[in-house]
Amino acid sequence: MAFNDLLLRTLNGEKTDRPPIWLMRQAGRYMKEYRDVRSKVSFLELCKTPELACEVVLQPIDAFGLDCAILFSDILVPIEPMGVNLDFKPAPYISNPVRTLADAERMRLVDPKTELKFVMDAIKLMISKLNVPLIGFSGAPFTLACYMIEGEGSKSFLEVKKLMHNNTKAYTTLMEKLTDNTISYLQAQVDCGCPVVQMFDTWAGLVSTYEYKEFIFPYVQRVAESVKGAHFIYFAKDSSSFYPMIKKLNCAALGVDWKTSLKQADAALEHKFVLQGNMDPALLFADKDTITKYANIILEEGKSLKGHIFNLGHGIMPQTPVENVKHLVDIVKGV
Repeated sequence: MAFNDLLLRTLNGEKTDRPPIWLMRQAGRYMKEYRDVRSKVSFLELCKTPELACEVVLQPIDAFGLDCAILFSDILVPIEPMGVNLDFKPAPYISNPVRTLADAERMRLVDPKTELKFVMDAIKLMISKLNVPLIGFSGAPFTLACYMIEGEGSKSFLEVKKLMHNNTKAYTTLMEKLTDNTISYLQAQVDCGCPVVQMFDTWAGLVSTYEYKEFIFPYVQRVAESVKGAHFIYFAKDSSSFYPMIKKLNCAALGVDWKTSLKQADAALEHKFVLQGNMDPALLFADKDTITKYANIILEEGKSLKGHIFNLGHGIMPQTPVENVKHLVDIVKGV
């Protein structure tokens, strides 16, 4: 089968007959095939077993004919060799959070090609079996820091903000190490063959615009400018108020969540980027006519952009009906 390069052509700024489509968390629990694999191993074992990771990456490509695949892993996998005790119960849990300067100083710089070799092996295996581009990914330094400082998920991430303001040296020490590790981790993925990488900043929207400018954006900018040889996509949830800063990034595309229309985002970003998004994942629980209605609104808005990659505004939910995923993909592909 011929290689599908629709995503790459869109990121290159070429005009295409339709936007490429992929879905965040497209390999996951909403598919029975994934649950069958997952029932045999823990989540971390699945992430660390290249053959199984490859199997679940191929599942949605085979089922729906999506235009690209994304590496199956977790954003927290690369922080484990830094020196944190990581577990999933099933949500992420770190038993030795970073709360002091000494904690930050004991975090290690990681050689991804040796200490995360299972990720690189998985990438090579996936690329050998795919006829679509493979997107590599990482968490953004701040989002990784949120888990490392808090120790688990949180609505407020109060410990993060306390460290940020009360022990800035500890915070910046941790962020510098996370930034260096994120650059080397993404670059290693590119070196293994990923033509596109995406950085997820899930928790960026927790802070004010002033805090984002001082404590987050400089590290995002350094990653975006340091990774070479691939298209770079930045996705920050709840980030529309940061667009005056984000528009300064040197990257190919930006992810847009469902709370901002593509037209609004494009105007605020001065038409600089290919935009990715931005259907509310909850709409996949609606009837097919409703899904069609909102998908067509997004497709129409996408026509005026520099380029459009159709995606959800965040990850697909585990209970999503599989038939609705297929329906959405068919709409975008004009089937």
